[in-house]
Amino acid sequence: MSTNISKEKRERLVQKINAIKTYISSAVQDENTAQLLTYISDIEKDIKGKKYGLVFEEHREGIDEVLANNLPVLTEDTDLFIDNGGQMNFLIEGDNLASLKLLEKTHKGRIDLIYIDPPYNTGNKDFVYDDRFVDSNDTFRHSKWLSFMEKRLQIARSLLSENGVIFISIDDNEQSALKMLCDSIFNENNFIAKFDWRKKTGANDAKDIAVVTESILLYGKNKTACIETNIWARDIDSIDKGRYKYEDEFADIRGKFYYDTLDRGGLQYSDSMNYGITMPDGALLFPNGRSKFVNDGWIWKWGKEKVRWGIENKFIEFCKSKKNSHTAYTIKYKVYENVDNDGNIRDKTGRAYMNLITSPINQQGNSEMKELFDGKSPFSNPKPVGLLLYLIKTIKLKHTTILDFFAGSGTTGHAVMKLNAEDGGSRKFILCTNNENNICRDVTYERIKRVIAKEDYKASLKYFKVEYLPISDKLYYEYADELLLHIRELVELENGINFNGNAEIAIVLTEKELDDFTQNIPETCKAIYVGHDVLPTEEQEKIFAKRKIKIKVIPEYYYRDLEG
Repeated sequence: MSTNISKEKRERLVQKINAIKTYISSAVQDENTAQLLTYISDIEKDIKGKKYGLVFEEHREGIDEVLANNLPVLTEDTDLFIDNGGQMNFLIEGDNLASLKLLEKTHKGRIDLIYIDPPYNTGNKDFVYDDRFVDSNDTFRHSKWLSFMEKRLQIARSLLSENGVIFISIDDNEQSALKMLCDSIFNENNFIAKFDWRKKTGANDAKDIAVVTESILLYGKNKTACIETNIWARDIDSIDKGRYKYEDEFADIRGKFYYDTLDRGGLQYSDSMNYGITMPDGALLFPNGRSKFVNDGWIWKWGKEKVRWGIENKFIEFCKSKKNSHTAYTIKYKVYENVDNDGNIRDKTGRAYMNLITSPINQQGNSEMKELFDGKSPFSNPKPVGLLLYLIKTIKLKHTTILDFFAGSGTTGHAVMKLNAEDGGSRKFILCTNNENNICRDVTYERIKRVIAKEDYKASLKYFKVEYLPISDKLYYEYADELLLHIRELVELENGINFNGNAEIAIVLTEKELDDFTQNIPETCKAIYVGHDVLPTEEQEKIFAKRKIKIKVIPEYYYRDLEG
């Protein structure tokens, strides 16, 4: 039996602390002794706290101070609206922690897939913390990065649907720390896979080992739910179509087929699977070409009843063969494209997606950007579209909401639109990025705009910006009216709609707006979004019912920050 030395040390420390508490409690009591007892209780709590997992110095960011004294709101830059039909997608410019706070209102438990490519914290000016680059000389650089990631991943988990998943790109600088952090946030039981992506073919400048891969961690909100709801797709590209060479009278339903031998060696042996099958010439054929029963480890893959069924339904065929001396025949079974060996239509074709990704390499991402931006890439090392396609394709669902809150060059949005065009899906995306060096406006947005124009993808985009309203030392009524002006954007974000110039839908947030709308209802109006505290009169409800206009109440949780 092992001894927990650390536990013994903790218990001895707690005993000493209790002795100190007893001594202080026996002394004359005043404000100082009460304060000392509080301090000692805090120390005892820390000693009894978490003893396994990732330990790091928590750091507070500048955005934490901003959010403590301000409420984030969304405003739309209507000049950047892209209207090309299809799904309504969103690009949010601003600190992604503020964006995630807003998405908690609109998409809690509703995101199906998240992909992020966060800063790798290489110490080579790739990670900005409080407007400063964190370099390799910063003794707290790992703690700062983990603090930065922890807050965002905790919210990301709350956004995922029960069978939602998150992919996180990372390299060796923080991969092990990120794995432990995600084990803590998502629970290690919900870890699904670590993908190894070969991002380049070589590294001639390596002084020891050429590192040519990066990692992509995959977690589920609930791994069991992911399996039970059957979200995982099969890799159709893995099917060797050339293997299916033959056709028979069932080709219209079963498809083409190839032959496979019915006997196998090395499988778990059973006498019941080692029996003779009568050939057309009357001879008995046992596994491994034998003419009689011998336990040599070889068996038939199918039992007697299954073989009888296979012969009757022509899944099994007797083939001429010179291999066996006692019979002119051998036996093979057919593997069809479209049905399994029980005659059922295949629900899944192809193999499971693998966690090894060898193509495309990272250079492809640069080439894609250059093609869109007149021969020059405005972004350093963008992920290639093919990589995101591979990840998104692992999920068979085609009507999903996909979030990337480190959107960078916009590869995720590009991949979503491309895949929708290929398979007729209706996926939609939400991209969040800051606007450092005008990246959101000049790179992310511009890429989406150019891709839609170039490929004529049926997709639309609204461009939102995060702004802040001061609330420190203010009461609700002092800022409530101003905040109401930004409810519209939240409704659009949650429902994937556009109110601007759209006569089919309307939004009213006050009794006066409702009265005005009722007096002048557009003929084409189909739905009206109403503030949760705006109550239509009986007469107004009759008017809406007669016009077949649906009333949709804006959720109360939109207003919780307003009410404090």
